Amino acid sequence: MPKKAIILIEGHTRGPGLLYVEAARRLGLHPITLSIDPTRYDYLRAESTEAIRVDTNSLDAMIRECSQLGKEYDIVGVTSAAQSCCVTVGKLCQHFELPGPNPALTERCNDKFTQRQLLAEAGLPLPAYRLAANVTDVEISAAEIGLPVIVKPAAGIGSIGVRLCRNLDEVAEHTTYLLSGKHVWASSPRILIEEFAQGPYYLAHIMGNEVIGIEGGDSGPPPYFVFREGIFPALLTDEEQERIADVSLSCLRALDLDWGPTCIEFRWTMRGPVVIEVNPRLAGVPCPQLVQLAYGVDLITEHIKLAIGEDWNLHKRHSQTAASRLLVPDNDGILDWIADNRATDVPGVAEVKFYVKHETPIVRRGDLRDLIGHVLAASPSPAQTEAIVQRAVDLIEWSIKPFPALGE
Repeated sequence: MPKKAIILIEGHTRGPGLLYVEAARRLGLHPITLSIDPTRYDYLRAESTEAIRVDTNSLDAMIRECSQLGKEYDIVGVTSAAQSCCVTVGKLCQHFELPGPNPALTERCNDKFTQRQLLAEAGLPLPAYRLAANVTDVEISAAEIGLPVIVKPAAGIGSIGVRLCRNLDEVAEHTTYLLSGKHVWASSPRILIEEFAQGPYYLAHIMGNEVIGIEGGDSGPPPYFVFREGIFPALLTDEEQERIADVSLSCLRALDLDWGPTCIEFRWTMRGPVVIEVNPRLAGVPCPQLVQLAYGVDLITEHIKLAIGEDWNLHKRHSQTAASRLLVPDNDGILDWIADNRATDVPGVAEVKFYVKHETPIVRRGDLRDLIGHVLAASPSPAQTEAIVQRAVDLIEWSIKPFPALGE
């Protein structure tokens, strides 16, 4: 009988790729990663995980590769830890008649303007928004909505290209940058202009039609939105949790999303919870680990179970408070050294992870790529957990030396 295998499309350099490999093995599966460049993912080599170089931008190439692998293995599922591969995963699952997300619905949801139109038609609370393709139209839209505004690509991930613009000069400057060729577009250049919804940030974690819980979070100082910390479950009243959960399920109905993981971002404004974005995927690292630390629910394992057609189990095994702190450098240069100084020994710390190595160039861009590591902790109470995280972060040190001057 051929060995059961699961296909993982691309991977992730900051944690979830390895977590998917480990979860697949725990379920008795043979993980096979298809990647345009498998050497990008150190864990594939470290874990002696099978990886095949293939053009993951070509559906035909991946169908051919999976068909070949099907002669040796029993391919029982296809999934990915990479946010950018959700549509491709759906198309492969559809082709091979495997459980998976509807690629058309996923692609529609990934278009942030279309997503907002559908949510607006369903009467859901949203920031005011406009779509534009040039500097003049963006400026007109910003004036109509009222400054400050968020200016961002209509398709994208990781807060790349997202900026708060407080005046029309900043609007013109950022729009010019996005259209100058320096920004890498996921699709044809279209710019979304949004009202700046001000208030605490929340993230609803959902599997299928079940809201597992709501995470609270915070980002760094404007004009960018680099996620800095999270706490799960969020410090909300029962009524507030119920309101966010109700709006979350209404979002799923409006977008016809009913398969697999979804995470929905909110800001709690004077109007209550306002939908910022619906993502038809698991939240990025370290959010799934927070859910596991707090409730004992391993979302990655349950996602793989769903992808191979098995029953999942979202039963909470315990209840405590988990928190994350993301490490962000305060200057550019070359990473000289980084050390945890026994932060991992602090009672209650679950993980200290660095995403970078010595001699890595550090260039801050104001998005997810700025992060250089994280600290995770859990305890019975929010205050205790926050204190544990802070104690661990205070122990971590790094040094970034200036870039060499030209000619050196």
